[in-house]
Amino acid sequence: MTRLEADAVPGAFDGAARGYDVLVGLNPGYHAALRRSARALRLPASGARVLDLGCGTGASTAALLSVAPGAEVVAVDASAGMLARARRKPWPGGVSFVHARAEDLAEAGVTGPFDAVFAAYLVRNLPDPDPTLRVVRDLLRPGGRFVAHEFSVADSPVRTAVWTAVCWSVVIPAGWVVTRDARLYTYLWRSVLRFDGVGALRDRLRANGFTDVRTVTARGWQRGIAHAFIGHAPGGDDRG
Repeated sequence: MTRLEADAVPGAFDGAARGYDVLVGLNPGYHAALRRSARALRLPASGARVLDLGCGTGASTAALLSVAPGAEVVAVDASAGMLARARRKPWPGGVSFVHARAEDLAEAGVTGPFDAVFAAYLVRNLPDPDPTLRVVRDLLRPGGRFVAHEFSVADSPVRTAVWTAVCWSVVIPAGWVVTRDARLYTYLWRSVLRFDGVGALRDRLRANGFTDVRTVTARGWQRGIAHAFIGHAPGGDDRG
């Protein structure tokens, strides 16, 4: 089995798109964790303009609308296959989808200011996160809030062991059964192991200009594994 690297991930998601919603539906707490992270954006029920960066088949988009049903959401993903699945679902008129890499937002016509940016499982998959994080910061209005919902286990040997056990006993076998290709799911396992620890990712956000950075962890089996990393664009008074 060949190893999947980060620059091939969008294409791998194209192939996995057909079974992706089935697989995440088998994960207890997956959608609840996304909704909890979306709540950390502290959006008003209506009137906010939000960038959903790395929207996939729309699970993060739905999480945003669950907390801000009247928001304008610009949902972006690099995988055409995942976006095709997302677009087939019923959405309110304020939702639009854009096919683009996170590194190419300006070229795709995605411009700010946004009141908030939500990035679920995106930062870990960027070949170089720092330039994209700086672009995200600049797309926010002063004081606007950024939330990265992400797996991070490097700071905890216990959580690393739990992550590995879950991947090899559930995630990778299920991925192979549904798609007959386990490369994306072994990449998922490996990418989390080599990704920033919680403290390192907080430091990365600060180094790229975000202020008031903090972390909230998920609940259930994902506690200490999935986290909401919260930061603000400089300026404004949206704090806490």
